[in-house]
Amino acid sequence: MDLVLAGKTALVTGASRGIGLAVASALAAEGMRVVAAARTITPELAETGATGITADLSTPDGPAALVEQAVAAAGELDLLVNNVGGGDGGLLAGFADLTEEHWQQTFDLNFFSAVRTTRAALPSLLRNRGAIINISSIGARAPHSGPMPYTTAKAALTAFSKALATEVGPQGVRVNTVSPGPVRTSLWEAEDGHGAAIADSLGVRLDELLAQLPAEAGMTTGRLVEPAEVAALVAFLASPHAASTAGTDHLIDGNAIKTA
Repeated sequence: MDLVLAGKTALVTGASRGIGLAVASALAAEGMRVVAAARTITPELAETGATGITADLSTPDGPAALVEQAVAAAGELDLLVNNVGGGDGGLLAGFADLTEEHWQQTFDLNFFSAVRTTRAALPSLLRNRGAIINISSIGARAPHSGPMPYTTAKAALTAFSKALATEVGPQGVRVNTVSPGPVRTSLWEAEDGHGAAIADSLGVRLDELLAQLPAEAGMTTGRLVEPAEVAALVAFLASPHAASTAGTDHLIDGNAIKTA
């Protein structure tokens, strides 16, 4: 299927690895001009052909500076993918042990980065009647499934997306959310990642945890989600084929969430 994205411009945040890298690669393969933001421009990101821009979106001024550079480099935006996030690794403590700094850092990265980047990019997106896709998490619907600051921040992101879709939809900008379940990325697979911390707390090997994770999470597909699968969903939602899809939260979780 031709997604009719060739020649359009996308800005993807958190694009150095994992889901963001897969999204940048998929959009570039569809012929989009992709500006990819990350704290570090990795060789894998450079290979996608995207224009890499170094940015720290957890700071108050980082998002506006990024959008200014993106528009200067590639022109008016047709698509914004707010993917930057994380900060959940190591946060296995209970509420009483979570400091103000934990909460602030997690919200700056997972929520306020998207709010600030969206605010800066919205004038351009309105001019092009573009689209915004925010990468949330099934933790927004199952807040017990991950560290409290992280899942709470993702719940805020999902709610923000719904409210923004109602406001800017009549002006031609579609806003949707994609909420993955456990995805096969370094977050789970790295020896110093969130998965390793969970495995250590349970007294099991990381490979044992990963083998059991799909079943424990209720994923009837029996495996973790692939980053390319999330990227394919993002590309479709960005396309004119999804012109009537707005204000929705799309789960891609192997049926982990059982409620409607």
